[in-house]
Amino acid sequence: MDRLLEDLQLRFDHAALHSEVDEQTVRRACDEARRYGFFSVAVNPAWVATAADALQGCPVKVLGVSGFPLSAHRTDIKVLEAVKGVRDGAAEIDMVANVGWLVSGRYAEVEDEIRQVREALPYNVVLKVIIEAGKLSREQQVAATKCVVNGGAQFVKTCTGFFGGATAEQVGTLVEAAGGAVEVKASGGIRTLAQCRELLAAGATRLGSSSSVAIMEELKAADGS
Repeated sequence: MDRLLEDLQLRFDHAALHSEVDEQTVRRACDEARRYGFFSVAVNPAWVATAADALQGCPVKVLGVSGFPLSAHRTDIKVLEAVKGVRDGAAEIDMVANVGWLVSGRYAEVEDEIRQVREALPYNVVLKVIIEAGKLSREQQVAATKCVVNGGAQFVKTCTGFFGGATAEQVGTLVEAAGGAVEVKASGGIRTLAQCRELLAAGATRLGSSSSVAIMEELKAADGS
């Protein structure tokens, strides 16, 4: 097998984040994650407790979100959403940085917001920060990544997936800007095995996708198993 694709299932945050997701959909995503051994299931705040219940006794983690997907929530609301997500059972939080601040060059405010969320969470909860890279110039992507590093988060993440998809070029830019200080998660429009390979080759260490099952079945077919 291609070394980049070894243990691919453990790269996936299996996403169930659309607004029309209901309890049945959340529980199905959790069942899929158990079956395929995904790293986590990503759900909106109202469904974190449901996912935690469905995944009880299972190594698959629950991933909650904050400020998702538009990013323009008040900072105190983002903090509260993240904190309550952890209380409901989330082991990781993906917050959306304020994209309006990023495109306006208000980087000190972005960094401070990330820091406030980070400091409100237990030390062992992983914080990823979504920057909507497709809305930013390369220079803004670099600056946003520096905000993520300085704010104390563990990952910078390309996109929510609501406003465009991840590219290998974006991932490469974020990896270079991070300089090993944080990891890079690629998310948005990831639907094929070839995309996964390209994004992992560019340096992503985690992948967010609602097509994780189809991709794993594609991998299985490619391996002839």
